[in-house]
Amino acid sequence: MARPRSLPWLYLVGVVAAVTILGPALGPGYLLYRDAVSTTRSFVTDAALGIGDLAPRAVPQDWFVALASSVVDGGLVVRLVLFGALVAAAVGYGRLALRLVPAAGRSGAVAAAIIGVWNPFVAERLLQGHWSLLAGYAALGWLVVAALDVADRPRSTTRWLQFGGLLAAAGLTPTGSVLAVIVVIVTAVATRPRLLPGYLVLWCCSALPWLVATAVGGASVDSDGALGVRAFGLRSEPFLGPVGTALGLGGIWNADAVPTSRTIWWAAVATVCLLVVIVAGSVMLWRGRAGLPAPDRSVVGALGGLAAVVVIVVAVTAVGPGRDAFGWVVGAVPGGGLLRDGQKFLALAVPFVAVACAAIVGGLRRYVPAGFALAAVGLLVVAPLPDLALGVGGRVTPVTYPADWSAVAAIVGPDDGAVALWPPGTVRHYPYADGASLDPASRMLRAPVVESGELRVDGRVIDPRSPAAGEVESALRSGDVDRLRSLGVGWVLVEDNLSGDPLPPAVGVMTPTFSGDSLTLIRIEGAQSPSASTAARVAAWTAHLMWAAMLIGGAVAVAYSTVSGLRAQRRGR
Repeated sequence: MARPRSLPWLYLVGVVAAVTILGPALGPGYLLYRDAVSTTRSFVTDAALGIGDLAPRAVPQDWFVALASSVVDGGLVVRLVLFGALVAAAVGYGRLALRLVPAAGRSGAVAAAIIGVWNPFVAERLLQGHWSLLAGYAALGWLVVAALDVADRPRSTTRWLQFGGLLAAAGLTPTGSVLAVIVVIVTAVATRPRLLPGYLVLWCCSALPWLVATAVGGASVDSDGALGVRAFGLRSEPFLGPVGTALGLGGIWNADAVPTSRTIWWAAVATVCLLVVIVAGSVMLWRGRAGLPAPDRSVVGALGGLAAVVVIVVAVTAVGPGRDAFGWVVGAVPGGGLLRDGQKFLALAVPFVAVACAAIVGGLRRYVPAGFALAAVGLLVVAPLPDLALGVGGRVTPVTYPADWSAVAAIVGPDDGAVALWPPGTVRHYPYADGASLDPASRMLRAPVVESGELRVDGRVIDPRSPAAGEVESALRSGDVDRLRSLGVGWVLVEDNLSGDPLPPAVGVMTPTFSGDSLTLIRIEGAQSPSASTAARVAAWTAHLMWAAMLIGGAVAVAYSTVSGLRAQRRGR
């Protein structure tokens, strides 16, 4: 169990780190860069439930934000989740250190908390806009401790509820859910394997939103195999190569989503600093293993093994025959697209890195005061990545949408047909946003939006557009209004501030319902909104409600446990 007196310090460290990292991103406005899209209000459409034409990559995230934004501004919801994820990551990895390296004390736990949020993985995923993936990342340390707690008292309903709630939190996205189940399996095998079936049942319940959406939705989740692995594989950093890059927790596929300090020779210096901490901490863990209870000692070894395996696999599958073999696996396994961004699995190495960081602080405390030990290790962690601060060097900042978006959102209803976008595609370069972003229409409008799903990387088509989107685009380009109507398109939203082909005359001559400085909305009468079947919607809603029940149950269990602990402390005084 974590020491109660240490938890306030961990929360304080988490809050300070989150404020320092996010900086301007916590200000008013909306996140609109790369994969991060927040809007004033979003809605529970078929796409939000994961049963639209595209693969369910953002469930239950979109459903959660849609419901929350009906009460609180959607931009605030996303900022709160992102802020909470960073705080939770710091506290979770700090608690893990308190459990597995108790001799390191509070200072060791603080060091683990710092490295849990101040590392290249967090910086790059933040720049890529993966705010919900960071929520899953934040849960990993908590999950290891929760699994150990359940193993200590397997008949405790409260601990099982807490464990289930953490699985649900990690499962805000499918990737987070996959990371969580890997950590849970490793922890269970190292401690009490007979509990693994129960863990897996709970995990399946927490993963129901995307599992059900995959089963009942109309989208294909087949991967593009070798081409996708080449595009999304680990990208080697200067002077490091694949292995050095993986050891440094960097190497995201998108070179534009990298802190400036990781694009030059300094990346090698930073990685050496991190390796000094990890190697020295590993030595301390080995020397102090005899002082740990058998289950905790087994978990430390298992986490170390997991970190080593992940680093090797990610590095090997980034180049040469390993990449080719991995491409074949991704193409052959249904839903293999979840695996092609191999660098994201480096998150699985962080629990051991955090524990090793705590161990080196504990070892240094024998020779210097705890504060000096913490400062020395903290310097090796923070100083090599200075541009993580203040929104990763000011690159993560909110935007303000033009007033045209609010006007269009007020006009478009849910039952008057789908919305086709012009120019076609969903990757945009808006003048009021910094760099590429996804089109916000699908989250801002109540009607279904025709999204192509096409993904291009360096000019190559990685994911082809969906068949339905292809038909709509063909009808748009030919100006066939009747065909658009038969396809269920009731609106054409023209984004005038984007470069592209001019709107076909047959559509362009129609009288717009709304015409603003940046958006023009054209109505096509007589269209009916396409929708999923009632059975698919019921199944998707049931799965999402199950996920929400687990999340709420976990929160209630944590509150109950906290109150009970405080009462026990008062009685003991």
